[in-house]
Amino acid sequence: MRYINKTDLFIVARNSGMIMIGIGLMCLIPIIVDIIYFEFNFIGFLIPSFLSMGAGALCIKVFDKYSVRKMRLKHGMIISALAWLWASFIGGLIMLMVSDLSLINGVFESMSALTGSGVTMYQNVEILPHSILFFRSLEQWVGGLGIIVLIIAVLTRPGTSSARLYQSEAREERLKPSIKATLKQTIKIYLIYTTAGIILYLLAGMPLFDSVCNTFTIISTGGMSIKNANIGYYQSDIIYFISIILMILGATSFLVHYKVIKTRGKSLIHDLQFKVMISVIAIVTVVLYFITNIVPIDLLFTIVSAATTTGASVQGYDMMCGWPTFVLICIMGLMLVGGSSGSTVGAIKLSRIIIFFKGIYKHIREILSPEGRVVPIKISNTKVSEKAVGDSGNFITLYMICILITWALFCLYGHDPFHSLFDTISIQGNVGLSLGEINFALEDPLKVISIFNMWTGRLEIYPVLITLRAFFEIFKR
Repeated sequence: MRYINKTDLFIVARNSGMIMIGIGLMCLIPIIVDIIYFEFNFIGFLIPSFLSMGAGALCIKVFDKYSVRKMRLKHGMIISALAWLWASFIGGLIMLMVSDLSLINGVFESMSALTGSGVTMYQNVEILPHSILFFRSLEQWVGGLGIIVLIIAVLTRPGTSSARLYQSEAREERLKPSIKATLKQTIKIYLIYTTAGIILYLLAGMPLFDSVCNTFTIISTGGMSIKNANIGYYQSDIIYFISIILMILGATSFLVHYKVIKTRGKSLIHDLQFKVMISVIAIVTVVLYFITNIVPIDLLFTIVSAATTTGASVQGYDMMCGWPTFVLICIMGLMLVGGSSGSTVGAIKLSRIIIFFKGIYKHIREILSPEGRVVPIKISNTKVSEKAVGDSGNFITLYMICILITWALFCLYGHDPFHSLFDTISIQGNVGLSLGEINFALEDPLKVISIFNMWTGRLEIYPVLITLRAFFEIFKR
């Protein structure tokens, strides 16, 4: 039985047009920085941008009659998966034209920025044009909220299509009854925290350009810095603490942020994911503080960076490689779990972990209870269905399979097994902390696999699997 037909493909092509136009418009923004710093690299932004907008306009014109067709969730997921690939390709072209990075490295760099993975292919970022540094930061800021989320908020009309596209980027929470109103509130919150971050960094003595770029990368939990030493370049505890606050804000659900004022801060205290995140950060920091000699602020910063999947660092990978193995294993565990769902983080996310373990506990209690008794699962006084428990277990299984396959391939190419596992968990979770295995010299097949990991990690696997199945059906007889 075929699940995808020509009509489905035409619906995907028609609705992808607007996304492609939005991606093209995004690529024009760094030209402002290019002009300010007299770098004259604007052609490198204009050509890919016009290519994206032209292709988008063509899709809209050719397949316009399919705009009246109802969009289903499968269409939204395919559009979302292809949009992230397209955005990475266009960004890669810009990297190629402006900074002479090879296409595969440029696509890797762009995918890494958009997905908030934060691993760079540049050997020295401090010699890059300001426009490219800003572009990488902007990609992280846009990707943190979601390419589709921003574009449908600005360029599309309210309706079923917007709702399907919103779901396709692994988002379920609604701040308002309608998707359009939800997106406006989400963007408003995001802008408020971005503005606050820029101001705080400026007050801490950071230059304006650095303040803007670092805020973009930290609030989005992206972590790809404009300095080779990342946030450690600034050697300032105040800047470290500001970054820690922004990372935690970025890893907290937008729904909780929205309710903070209305509940006078009680939404933070009562949110189970936030409480678990803060508790885990505190416990791991205290335990590792007493069993290691790592500088406390460096330890706290790295733990928060891992738990929030930001990947920003104050210590280079050469220093981290010298940390005790137990510390690195704890960091890997934090990178696996991640922060709250409905935020900018990657990884498995706390909500799934909580539901998964509550499902295990439920099973144990039912075995111990009198025969026939059904033990309900509740989170914050809300009943959790058996389907939600099953979905969490399925996702965690798929997630670990992706890590296992990539790790095995790294080992096949002769990379250090422990360091490879650390870096594989990092890219699958869109984190960015690294022990140095993923760099400019990485073999091209492993770069392609890593791009796939970042892509699946950001979209939470299912949209990618659905897209691959759709393409399989196209070529199936």
